[in-house]
Amino acid sequence: MRKPPYPTVLKPYGQALLDLAKEREEIVCLSGDLTRQCEIDLFRDALPERFINVGMAEANMMGIAGAMARQGLIPFVHTFGVFATRRPFDQIVNAIAYPSLPVRIVGFMPGVSSPGGPSHQAIEDVAIMRALPNMTVIDVADAVEIRKVVPQIVDLPGPVYLRLKRGEIPVIFDDDHEFFLDRAQVLESGEDVAVIANGMMLSSALLAAEALRGAGISVAVVNAPVVKPFDTRTVEAVARGVRAVVTAENHTIVGGLGTAVAETLAEAGLGRPLRRVGLKDTFAEGAKTAPHLFKKYGLSTQDIIDAAWNALGRTDSAPTAAPTPAETGEYAPV
Repeated sequence: MRKPPYPTVLKPYGQALLDLAKEREEIVCLSGDLTRQCEIDLFRDALPERFINVGMAEANMMGIAGAMARQGLIPFVHTFGVFATRRPFDQIVNAIAYPSLPVRIVGFMPGVSSPGGPSHQAIEDVAIMRALPNMTVIDVADAVEIRKVVPQIVDLPGPVYLRLKRGEIPVIFDDDHEFFLDRAQVLESGEDVAVIANGMMLSSALLAAEALRGAGISVAVVNAPVVKPFDTRTVEAVARGVRAVVTAENHTIVGGLGTAVAETLAEAGLGRPLRRVGLKDTFAEGAKTAPHLFKKYGLSTQDIIDAAWNALGRTDSAPTAAPTPAETGEYAPV
């Protein structure tokens, strides 16, 4: 793994989808009038005969995707996460999830990464999609995971919801990083506290672990990009080896990664203190920058450090997160 600040790339998803579509003629691409914003202008320009801009009609787009899937095609559907889940939910249920069709729903701009306020912040999309039978739910952390997940989901039975950061995408992992749909990854081992994270919070979890280790705390870090089906076996094994568990997600703490971990611990009968870092059952506001929102709503590296400190029962002052200044074109954990 690399150290922050991380280099960034543009449109890794758009390129990965185009590369795959050139090999698989049954792949079609649908846009909800956010083509450039979802990186699929690359697909549109190269394969226009397999591209459809449905317009700002997301419910209709889901119905069209379901119908195309019934004809043997593999539709990849694109819009912002909030418009991919909250707005067309009933159509997803009846036209895609219930018949378990191979539609890949790709939602950009997750959680408080959007400055647009509640109307544009997909803070509950993981919970919504996780509740649906047959649905696979994935929240990847960087450009390397994006490149690896796209070809892995194409032949997966049933529908998939893939959650992606928009804009400059960090490169956290080396090219030989292995990505698995059926297991979480123990990136670092430890015996005091386990930090389980995914998506945009993974970089902050790694930085928090470094600060905690500097204070003498042994920290395990688990990357859990697949929230459903959840790898309970790995999470349970890691939790058994530590005294406390912290989860970190760019999402409400209700129904997402933190809930999946809580269910895992409870069903295994593991009595470990659990602290969930995420939105505390609240809507967020708009802001000019995502880092401001991450800090205001308790999703920063320092919040992960403080949660681990509290879960371990420490009453002295927690270590302070090291600042990671980033140059233009670089990405630093919040």
